[in-house]
Amino acid sequence: MAVTNQNRIIRKIIVAFGNLFNNITLVRYNENQTEQERFLVPITYAPKELYVQRLEGDIDLTKKVQMTLPRMSYEMMGMSYDSSRKQNTNVKNFAQGNHLLSQYNPVPYNFDFSLEIYTRNHEDVHSIVETIIPFFTPDYTLNVNLIPEMGVVKEIPIILNSTDREVRYEGDRESDPRMIIWTLNFTVKGFIFGAVSDASKGLITHSITSIYNYISPEDTINFDLEPGGTGDYRTGEYVYQGFTLGTATATAKVSVWDATNHILSLVTLDGNFISSLPIIGSTSRANYSFTSYTPTLGKQVQIDITPNPANANAASVWTANTVITEYP
Repeated sequence: MAVTNQNRIIRKIIVAFGNLFNNITLVRYNENQTEQERFLVPITYAPKELYVQRLEGDIDLTKKVQMTLPRMSYEMMGMSYDSSRKQNTNVKNFAQGNHLLSQYNPVPYNFDFSLEIYTRNHEDVHSIVETIIPFFTPDYTLNVNLIPEMGVVKEIPIILNSTDREVRYEGDRESDPRMIIWTLNFTVKGFIFGAVSDASKGLITHSITSIYNYISPEDTINFDLEPGGTGDYRTGEYVYQGFTLGTATATAKVSVWDATNHILSLVTLDGNFISSLPIIGSTSRANYSFTSYTPTLGKQVQIDITPNPANANAASVWTANTVITEYP
């Protein structure tokens, strides 16, 4: 696995998830229900434990936590393969850039996220939660441009799985709360993509197909024999493989025997000759094994295909130039 993958899909999913909640406005009201103030609730990518420690960190016990709240944090907790959304990973997709690009189908993965909401009072956290939850029924679909060079924009469902509430007090439970924390757990149904490849390399742009005549009993087959055999075949005699000519698994008639180059030309073939068995002359008793054979065939048709236009590729519209040549 020496291929470098620069898609940065996980980072894009993390950023897309966080961007869902980076424009939440909290409005506070006076007792007469007139607006007192409104402000954006800041959000940061951070683990809950470290973030709580940071908010509660106050060596001299003089820092007022409520001056830093409300705010939110989120974190990706893990990822797992989703077999229910599996695609055929052997299928390639193509796109035209400076070169023809290709990429295999993605692998489906579920990404688990947690979103923490930190406030000083219940009114603030309830307002923030009520702003978020109506969009998830229980999922919300987000369009994410995952592979720009391939034009891959996926609809990514984000599912709200559960909510959890925690209250931390200054002292005992009779005192005022120091911090209220709501945790919302989500599943993002995303994908992991492989590397984008230059598909313009290795494309077949020229095809030549030749059609030969069918091998008939009258056709000559030339066998290249092993030099370690014995005897000389006789023109016109029958040869065979097996114990006897009458029980042979393959038979043929000798057309030409080239003793110098050890080439045996046979006609009237019946059965399949096997290279591991000797070819025995029924009269001469010559005995040789063969390494290969070559049929003497005649070409009947040649089909020559090229694309039109000549620079066509898998992502373009093209037709075929076909030239058919028949031979006598």
